[in-house]
Amino acid sequence: MLRSEQTRPVSLSMLAQAVGASAPTVNVTGAVMDNRAVRPGDLFIAMPGARVHAARFAGAAVEAGAAAVLTDAEGARIAGELGVPAVVVPDVAAAAGTVAALAYGEPAKHVRSFAVTGTNGKTTTTFMIDSILRGLGAVTGLIGTVELRLASQAVPARMTTPQPDELQAMLEVLVERGGTDVVMEVSSHALAQGRTRPIRYSVAGFTNLTQDHLDFHETFEEYYAAKKTLFESENSQRCVILVDDEYGKRLFSEVSAERSGVVSLSLGGSPGTAGWRVSDVVAAEHGHSFTLTSPSGETISTSVALPAMFNVANAALAIAMAAESGVPLAELERALAGGVSPVVPGRMEVVSARPRVVVDFAHNEDALVKAMDALGSLQGRLIVVTGSAGERDTGKRPAMARVVSQRADITVITDDDPHHEDPAAIRADLIAGIVPGAQWREIGDRREAIRWAVNEAAQEDTILLAGRGHETAQNYGEYFVEIDDREVAREAVKEKNER
Repeated sequence: MLRSEQTRPVSLSMLAQAVGASAPTVNVTGAVMDNRAVRPGDLFIAMPGARVHAARFAGAAVEAGAAAVLTDAEGARIAGELGVPAVVVPDVAAAAGTVAALAYGEPAKHVRSFAVTGTNGKTTTTFMIDSILRGLGAVTGLIGTVELRLASQAVPARMTTPQPDELQAMLEVLVERGGTDVVMEVSSHALAQGRTRPIRYSVAGFTNLTQDHLDFHETFEEYYAAKKTLFESENSQRCVILVDDEYGKRLFSEVSAERSGVVSLSLGGSPGTAGWRVSDVVAAEHGHSFTLTSPSGETISTSVALPAMFNVANAALAIAMAAESGVPLAELERALAGGVSPVVPGRMEVVSARPRVVVDFAHNEDALVKAMDALGSLQGRLIVVTGSAGERDTGKRPAMARVVSQRADITVITDDDPHHEDPAAIRADLIAGIVPGAQWREIGDRREAIRWAVNEAAQEDTILLAGRGHETAQNYGEYFVEIDDREVAREAVKEKNER
């Protein structure tokens, strides 16, 4: 857990009062949800979990130096007498963010903040916003799926959106390091669990919504409702919503009717359309040039150095969000003279030219279609290597294989992260969706599947390695297998060319 080395005593009674509880007038110096991360003087936040109540670890937290415990009535019963004050609230998850923010000095109030949500495109868009802001001279923090970066320090990410105690501690570190802006991916899980509260983002952005995460959200409507909460006025000051899919249109219609500060973004919207509009898109060798028109009619001409129209949408959203935060468009245009060209690990990342090998995180039907459509116009055959994670939304598996086998010349079904699920059963679910007559192979070992695809490909062919992107380890339940699609592909191409 990234934390400041400095300590700032905060009154426990003040923290308790903020969440409608009471406590004695003692001080705490931090707020932590993991007893293993407790420092002397911390408040230990013990909430119920999926398998066990964290109050079971309250004794260990106190032994490590916790000065107080925040929990619910059940947690207080489980923890028993600890010899330190206990703050009891009805809903620990609802209180955790507020308490953590206050414990770390409300750091989000000292930076400009950007949040991006949606099914696909969150990572790329946040990297683009971060790149734009740094080009303007900002000192940024980047929090998301690929990495956590606070000013100059980067560490691998454990989850897309951190838990509230970690998030607030990170923001305190960023502020200490002179940070001016933070850019975050905000997942539906985090929104449903209130992890980002009480942050009120300067600008929130929406990319799209397609089937995913129905292992966590019971229905698609619940998934949509979780995303929508980011755009409530208490959670964001301004919003930019891409309206080129059904749910973007619905979200814009509902949110703009409820509050001010909401603008739309569209690719190909007719001239005079309110909101941000992309036009004059021209394909280049490694991306597209385009013009972005603001709601007031100002224009900016730039380019994006990543393939596919969805990356034009991501770039336009990034620019519009920067502008909505108060950056003048003329200043943005100067900063973007060379285009939008962030390095986004594992997002349409080209790792070989001949054969062309592209690694992408596409792990649902919509993302696969968009990635393949972006590559389908290239010369030669399209070979797609894909799988699906275990213990996740099983209903999307046949649909994923169906769209791949419809568009690819060769489909290779392999393993992703099976977790505790039978890998062969996952592959069988995928294979059930393959269209009749399609050419396909099943190779469970992902390393071997990638090698087979490279050896099968001619120099003019394209290989899409889908589903894992930047990830470097596969989870098979109790053990992990180290594998980086990018490195495996590079090695396979090198061996092939040396033969």
